[in-house]
Amino acid sequence: MTDDHDDEQARGRSTEVVHAAARGGVAAMAMTGMRTFTVDMGIVKQTPPQVMAKRAPGLIRRIPRKRRRGVIEAMHWGYGAVGGAGFGLLPDGLRRQPWAGPAYGLLVWVGFEAGIAPALGLQGATQTRAIERAALAVDHLLYGLVLSEGRVRPREQG
Repeated sequence: MTDDHDDEQARGRSTEVVHAAARGGVAAMAMTGMRTFTVDMGIVKQTPPQVMAKRAPGLIRRIPRKRRRGVIEAMHWGYGAVGGAGFGLLPDGLRRQPWAGPAYGLLVWVGFEAGIAPALGLQGATQTRAIERAALAVDHLLYGLVLSEGRVRPREQG
């Protein structure tokens, strides 16, 4: 009986990680809308995915110019899905807290700012204006909110 229960738990956990990855991809798509707005309004000059793409010019040059923006967005959505899977791996009790998703989204952003950007030599990340940082923080709060589905799921009875 224990083996069946363990198998069922593992399947449930795998399903949750896959579901969280899908939510992460959708959350990254929501960020695309937010970023379109902040760029068009002049709040953000250049999005982090665009900055990162410029650091890999050899890879980007292989993509036809008219398709580059779409490929950069698809890469961001993939990164969002990976981040979502990471969220899905968190313990249920933590992940179900109403603040967990937005906090996770902010941690992803701080991780980029403090770790990934400097490691890749992205000077723009350290020279970003305060208004841009605020917009990117809100962007990542949105990511976390969508990732956590914006609500606490009802506890299962049983």
